[in-house]
Amino acid sequence: MLTQQEFDNWCLQLKLSDIQKGAIERIRSSQPSRVVGGGRKNVSGRYPSKKMGVTIQFESHRVELPKVYELEHDDDVLEFYDQPAPIKLEYQGKNGRNLAHMHTPDFFVIRRSTVGWEECKTEADLEKLAEKSPNRYTRKETGGWSDLPGTKYAKQYGFYYRMWSDAEIDWVLARNTIFLEDYFRRIESLIVKEDSAIEVLDLVAEEPGILLADLLDQIDRQK
Repeated sequence: MLTQQEFDNWCLQLKLSDIQKGAIERIRSSQPSRVVGGGRKNVSGRYPSKKMGVTIQFESHRVELPKVYELEHDDDVLEFYDQPAPIKLEYQGKNGRNLAHMHTPDFFVIRRSTVGWEECKTEADLEKLAEKSPNRYTRKETGGWSDLPGTKYAKQYGFYYRMWSDAEIDWVLARNTIFLEDYFRRIESLIVKEDSAIEVLDLVAEEPGILLADLLDQIDRQK
């Protein structure tokens, strides 16, 4: 998590206005606006974030939890906050009626050169929502999805609004991240013996791209 000085320097680097900085500071200084809960198909929970120094809520283990792992270990992500304050979305319903309601995005993310809100949903849910609210949820020509009123709201601050679906998740990366989670948490204090490091490097040099499971298996057999 950024110190106040690091945050101030980041704002200067991006040349953020007082309004932009104030909007971000309100989120940084606030607790999550709601407590998430699971459902029949979703498993909710809390992830102990080392990056943020707090637990991060996730409402779905199928979409939000993999995104939490990604945000936690992405070097481009400086900070991320779950369940930030609700934002007001305005758009036309399918029947042409003007609609307005408050919406709580899943995350507010501060990246090295950008900042904005991010929402996670399954592909199946997005297809249903697009049918019900075509003026809100739309599939992009380049792939993925857009939340048009969310994007419109974010633009007034010069921020972004990003919709993620489970179809965009790299499940191999997600599984590997979960597998290596204990290592990531201990990496700063981890001391690797020189002979162990040489052994691993030799095996990788002999077989570039070797799977971690196969590498561990070969090391066990050599003992």
